[in-house]
Amino acid sequence: MTPNSTYRLQIQPEFPFAAAGEAVPYLASLGVSHLHLSPVLEAVPGSAHGYDVTDHSRVREELGGEEGLRALARTARAHGLGLVVDLVPNHMAAAPRYNRPLWEVLREGPDSPYARWFDIDWAAGGGKVLLPVLGGRIGEELDGMRVADGKLLHGELEFPLRAGTEGLPLPELLDAQWYRLGWWRLARTELNYRRFFTISDLIGVRVEDPEVFAATHGKIVELVRDGVIEGLRIDHPDGLADPEAYLRDLDRATGGTCWTVVEKILTGDEPLPAEWPVAGTTGYDALRRIDGLFVDEEGAAELGELYRRFAAPAGDRGGYWEATARRAAYKVVTHELAAEVAFLTRTAGRICAGDPSLRDHAPWALRAAVRELLIRVPVYRPYRVGAEEVLHPDAALRAKATFAVEEEAAAVDVVRDLALGRLGDGPDRSAFRTRFAQTSSALRAKSVEDTAFYRYTPLISANEVGGDPGRPAVGPAEFHAYCARLARDRPTTGTVLSTHDTKRSADVRARIAVLSECPQRWAKLLDDVARTPAPDGQLAWTAWQTAFGFGSPSAGRLGPALLKSVREAGLHTSWTEPDPAYERAVAAFVDAGPAGPPQYTVGLLARELEPYVRANVLGAALVQLTMPGVPDLYQGTERAYLALVDPDNRAPFRQGPPDEKTALTTAALRLRRAWPEVFGASGTYAPLAASGPAAEHCLAFSRSGETVTAVTRLSLRLAETGGWRDTGLPLPEGRWFDVLEPGREFAGGEPVPLTELFAGRPVALLSRRPVPGDGPQ
Repeated sequence: MTPNSTYRLQIQPEFPFAAAGEAVPYLASLGVSHLHLSPVLEAVPGSAHGYDVTDHSRVREELGGEEGLRALARTARAHGLGLVVDLVPNHMAAAPRYNRPLWEVLREGPDSPYARWFDIDWAAGGGKVLLPVLGGRIGEELDGMRVADGKLLHGELEFPLRAGTEGLPLPELLDAQWYRLGWWRLARTELNYRRFFTISDLIGVRVEDPEVFAATHGKIVELVRDGVIEGLRIDHPDGLADPEAYLRDLDRATGGTCWTVVEKILTGDEPLPAEWPVAGTTGYDALRRIDGLFVDEEGAAELGELYRRFAAPAGDRGGYWEATARRAAYKVVTHELAAEVAFLTRTAGRICAGDPSLRDHAPWALRAAVRELLIRVPVYRPYRVGAEEVLHPDAALRAKATFAVEEEAAAVDVVRDLALGRLGDGPDRSAFRTRFAQTSSALRAKSVEDTAFYRYTPLISANEVGGDPGRPAVGPAEFHAYCARLARDRPTTGTVLSTHDTKRSADVRARIAVLSECPQRWAKLLDDVARTPAPDGQLAWTAWQTAFGFGSPSAGRLGPALLKSVREAGLHTSWTEPDPAYERAVAAFVDAGPAGPPQYTVGLLARELEPYVRANVLGAALVQLTMPGVPDLYQGTERAYLALVDPDNRAPFRQGPPDEKTALTTAALRLRRAWPEVFGASGTYAPLAASGPAAEHCLAFSRSGETVTAVTRLSLRLAETGGWRDTGLPLPEGRWFDVLEPGREFAGGEPVPLTELFAGRPVALLSRRPVPGDGPQ
């Protein structure tokens, strides 16, 4: 069954299936059709997120086990709801103690039946798997190791022993294993298994192997076929060897009736591959377009100039987005992804050495070519379909232009042709093509989302997954064109505004976006709080903007978010090379500034801008709830919800008091539930254009000719230019009922004055039919 809306719950030991069951009556009353659960399979004990899967054959006991999940499904069904579950096919926990397949590989080596589960380069490790789990060099850790019960123990870590080695002295015992325990820092350059991004604690899984697919998907498929699960969210498909083939396997296994969306991050106007048998994406592409509607293009550019003067960003060529992103990519591909680049270089070297037509390419030249071409992939991952366009000759020419040495330039063409599969077939060629694509997605995620987004911060509301900080504004024409494509090609795709991965919740971003309409007021605020010294200008800019978006943050919530920000940026401190003095200065600044007495000054501006924040918050919410696609509400976002990056946004679900946003959300969701044909796969989308001097400040559209959504955009600019005046919105012929304010009616055929339409609130939702009794109240 295709959902008409979903509600994401972070299922965790503090909020298990039973707790979710208790929330079902409330969630059903909102009008959603499905609960959307975070991963439910067995994971590392205590895990708060569940993406570190340890056993695909079991539902997680800490959450209530399989019976708990089935009971939740029964409770949900009794209230008219279904279940959608987050599925993690790409990786699992690299924790031998809990991961039985990995345990067996470490015990039995490459001949283990489970060796096919993982991408392990045995030759690169000298026949061993590097496990970078030690706090120091091996010589410093020996005293903490011991053998007991047939296992090697080190603190809380447990490792299997190769048969016949238990009685050896410790140094010989270590040498005799199929694995090598190493200092955690070795992972950067010497890791010889595929991992999730740069996280060595998560090992990649080869679901392209039919036996591995069957073993890792049997339980989920059973739950789908039993009707317990009706939809799937596929985590990180870009990490898979062949996403399209995987999705086809999944579609066949689940019977072709399971609503499936993929966490595919699309760049710019990049389309989701049409061949993928899915409903669409999880919705980050929609998030970027919705947020962009409430960003003033000229004001955002002015904020950029102010930022460059105030923050003086270090080393990114003047504080411009493209230069910042490129510099971050060089950092990540050279350092964090050195092991992945080394694999590609080795593989390319073997191919060249074995092909007379490709010989004489030196390893150092191949390595340089791999790096340069990876950096120039303009999307997260090049797929077989469209890869020629992504890795077109211009990309190779730009890569060559960086080289002064002929050997490196010549190697670029070889690397590109290998990545495109032009140089024939064979195990190494297939491995190179696949790993190049997988590494491309890791590079994009780590360099853009986890580095550049924290280095380039003129308007931090634009720095979300799939976003474009260099072009944060989206006009109505662009938005309408996007929605028309969705309605035509992917009408049941997912849409989101807040998720467990967003760096700031939608309401925080909506507040910050208002600053693009008043850059000079923002500049004055910075002057007013300048008496509180910050370690550096960029931190000050980011911290004050975060504080404005959050409201009145406590140091306990703002401090960890800003510490994460400066560590991810890696300009003054980092996760692997922390600078204690700098981090103490950050904490002191937070206490004295954004979380201290200057909050009063920030609060004055926040109160001044509150009406325009309200327009952004309600406008974004209503657009998401009524545009093409299946809206996913993150837990708590049916009301005012201010949250920062994880773990701040991953607290257990708590039902809060309703507010104006709750009323709007409930009304729209109940309308969707009452009239699924209007908003579903067969529904249509038509832009509506206002007329008059302030027409650009109204975004409006009709769904299937039965509903009209109208919202106010850039409301502060609107107020400064005289308001709506005689601007009107022509409605289609007929009688229209106000869903948000029952009792109001409008006549179609002539423009409705927007001063009248938006008299009580900056948004409107109209219906051609009276709302049924079980609809909005």
